[in-house]
Formats: sequence, structure tokens, C-alpha cells
Amino acid sequence: MKEFAYEAQPMRVVLRPGASVTATPDEAERLGLRRLLVVSGPRGARTARAVADALAGACVGLHSEARMHVPAEVADRAVEVARAASADGCVAVGGGSAIGLGKVIALRTGLPLVAVPSTYSGSEMTPVWGLTEHGAKRTGRDPSVLPRSVVYDPELTLSLPVDLSVTSGINAVAHAAEALYAPDTSPLVSLMAEEGARAMAGALPGVAADPGDLDARGRALYGAWLCGATLGATTMGLHHKLCHVLGGTFGLPHAETHTVVLPHVLAHNAPAAPEAMTALGRALDTDDAPHTLRELSGRLGAPRSLAELGLTEADLTVAAREVTGQAYPNPRPISMAGVLDVLRAAYAGDRPLQTRS
Repeated sequence: MKEFAYEAQPMRVVLRPGASVTATPDEAERLGLRRLLVVSGPRGARTARAVADALAGACVGLHSEARMHVPAEVADRAVEVARAASADGCVAVGGGSAIGLGKVIALRTGLPLVAVPSTYSGSEMTPVWGLTEHGAKRTGRDPSVLPRSVVYDPELTLSLPVDLSVTSGINAVAHAAEALYAPDTSPLVSLMAEEGARAMAGALPGVAADPGDLDARGRALYGAWLCGATLGATTMGLHHKLCHVLGGTFGLPHAETHTVVLPHVLAHNAPAAPEAMTALGRALDTDDAPHTLRELSGRLGAPRSLAELGLTEADLTVAAREVTGQAYPNPRPISMAGVLDVLRAAYAGDRPLQTRS
């Protein structure tokens, strides 16, 4: 018998077409919120405006300055805006950048957060926050940043380009993959992780073939929900630590970095996590999950190498040093040689192979 502890996350989830404008006001009212600040990134400002308009008199402002990896100065400004508006809640509309900013506002002010995701990153399902300062990204967990309500609207993702849809979806699969071998996983988390990976991997080809397919978009959001929930319930390993360093220190794009790195970390960890790899293989209908993920994302137009994302060969040793300088759980012991092997393979875009320890 496997011993475990599982804590259910206290949130409400709504998933239906049109929900961003039809359900968000209802969720705010259910929470008793009357003065909501809507936050988004610059590219998502138009969508966020539609949500703000739907909130009508309950919206006290739209702040569209979210940026990738939540720079400290951006977070400081958003907190000032929320306080100046006497907001009693925050609605984050958009991808991981917007939801990440909403989380930091919640962390610093205690305001309840409603998330309206427009990508498949799954951040909305976790109590994990992130902040980048002085070239380093730090993360933490706090129940105050977990959204009280999450509104999933497939129509909101129709404008998400296919390439970003694919990388965002593989980013979500990364959450499920690491949850399967996390030290604090549980039978329920494993079920959610396997189903989430299966749903996402099944939905992405449909999204790529027909970006206007609401059913495929909805199934991708369902997968993102499950994958994100598993991340919120478990401890992150080598994959997420690598991506945080590559994003926070070198400015690499978040979802694309996850997509490139994931197959190589899975190949590295596979010998030490056979049950997790078997479960992931079932979800992907394969006996070689790392290779299948690389082929799936590449076939759908995603990048395959860190070099494509702007990393230089000289950066690899610096990144490996940062990653190995931290303590975190991983099924396979962390070593400088092993991390460098993973990074070199990801940099070159090679087929993922088992690396030495």
C-alpha cells in the first residue's frame, strides 16, 4: 500500500463557450466582490476589456501591463494600482503572465483572485507564484494566490495562434509528467495527471488542424485544468527548475522552453521513474514518451532546440551551475554532468536519449 496525503484545492471551475463574459460577473457576485481590478498583458488588453465591460460597475479599472516571468517592477506597479483603486478583488485575464501578475497582487494585498485563462499553461490551478528580480526567478507557494474561481472559455482561446497553442499545451503536459514522479504524488494525482496528459495530447492535433474547433479547444482546456491541478498538488523537479532558470536568467519564452526541455528531462529521469513513465506512455499511447512528445510538438510546428530560442552554447554551463546549486526533489540524483547532458541535447535539438548520472 502506498501511503500519501492529498489536499483538495478550494476553488470553483466553470467551463463553457462564452463563459468569460457570461460567467465572470456571476463568479464575482458569488464571491461578494464589488470593486474588481482586471489585469492582463498588452496583447490581451482587447479581450480583457470585454471582460471588464461585462463586469460593468463592478470593475474599477483595467491594468494591461503584465509581462513574462513577472518582473518585480511590474508587480510593484500593479499592486500600487490595485491599492489606489481600493479594489476588493482581482480578475486576471490571459496567459501565464497575466495570471502570474494576479497572483502576486493577491499575495501582497490579500485580494481574492478570479482567473480567466486564455492559454493552456495551467497556472490558474496552482498556489505557486513567481517573481523575477535581479535576473533570477524565484517561486513560492501560498494558498492566498490560488484563484477562488477559474472561468474556462474555449472561445477565448480561438485567437491563440497554433504555435502558441501547441507550446502552451506541452507546458501543461510537463506539469502532469513531473507530478507522476513527484515524491508527494498520490493515487488521485496520478489519475488526474494521466488523464490530463491524454486529453491534452489528444486535443492539440485537432487545434492545429482546425484552430476554430471549439470542441478541441475545450478538450485542451479540460486537459490544462487537470495538468495544472497536479502541479498545484505536488513538488516540482528538475524540469521545472531548469525552465525557471532558463526563463528567469536568460529571458527565454516560458511555454516554448518547457516544450523543448521536457522530452530530454523525461529521458534523463526515466530509469529512476519506471511507473511514472509507464503511466505517461499509456496517456500518449506509446512505449517511448520522450520521443513521442518531441515528435508531437515538432510535427505541430513547435521549436525543438534551445538554440532556436536564443540560448547560446556558453550559457549552458551557467544554467547548469544555477540548477545544481539548488536543493529540490527529483527521481534521479542531480549532478552537474547529468544536467549538462540534458541541456546540451536540448540545445542541439537531438532525439532524447538516456543520459549518464
